[in-house]
Amino acid sequence: MKTEPIRKCVFPVAGMGTRFLPATKASPKEMLPIVDKPLIQYAVEEAVAAGCTELVFITGRNKRCIEDHFDKAYELETELAYRNQNKLLDFVQDILPPNVTCLYIRQPAALGLGHAVLCSRAAVGKENFAVVLADDLIDAQSGALSQMMDAYHRTGCNVLGVENVDPKQTGAYGIVETAREDSFDYVKSIVEKPHPDEAPSHLGVVGRYILSARIFDFLTNLPRGAGGEIQLTDAIARLLTEQKMIAYAFAGRRYDCGDKLGYLEATVAYGMKHPLVGEEFKKLLQRMVC
Repeated sequence: MKTEPIRKCVFPVAGMGTRFLPATKASPKEMLPIVDKPLIQYAVEEAVAAGCTELVFITGRNKRCIEDHFDKAYELETELAYRNQNKLLDFVQDILPPNVTCLYIRQPAALGLGHAVLCSRAAVGKENFAVVLADDLIDAQSGALSQMMDAYHRTGCNVLGVENVDPKQTGAYGIVETAREDSFDYVKSIVEKPHPDEAPSHLGVVGRYILSARIFDFLTNLPRGAGGEIQLTDAIARLLTEQKMIAYAFAGRRYDCGDKLGYLEATVAYGMKHPLVGEEFKKLLQRMVC
């Protein structure tokens, strides 16, 4: 795998968000706010901080507001400027750096994460690329994807973001078996959503990937797997027969914001450290507990 700069990051955002209905009936789950920023903005900021300048969103129906969020809002910006609300104007105008571009591709059918990634093939081309799932919000001093980029540049390998998961929850993750070599954990095998009794380990893949474009060849001919969907994990297992992969346990705290309790936990954690309301929010929580 040739080590080249990773410029492109794919964001699969076509899911229906059924676990958050009715809130997601007309608004994407990726637009659910953590205090004052939607989940997708946190994901984009992480990718941009890692050096990605071309953002590819794989969208579905009712996802137009994601595109609007990263677009220019002429009326809002004009009104904020007229009212001299310059700080708010800066927040709106600085969502994306000027050197970053966005591309939106419609996923025609809900056929799983692997199919969503495959939809990005024309945009990614033959380059190595990153994939970030906005559901997995990772609070890390040095972004999780930035940490993985360092491992990628040091080894020239595909990189999977992993963490130890609850042994009872292996059926919700792609689970990897690893072997330690030269300070890195290399993936020996990967299986999608194994029963706890059959899981090769408790290391689950959690929403961050750096992959070579070769993955598209395997996704193209991949039969449907678990849940009748085209599973990215199954394609990764095939890619593993040709290319090395690293299971990278990033330093940081992951919040599963595809789950109600995980989302609430993230809201509380980010609320307590918010620069404007954090201290008052802590006092509010203390009053509520007492």
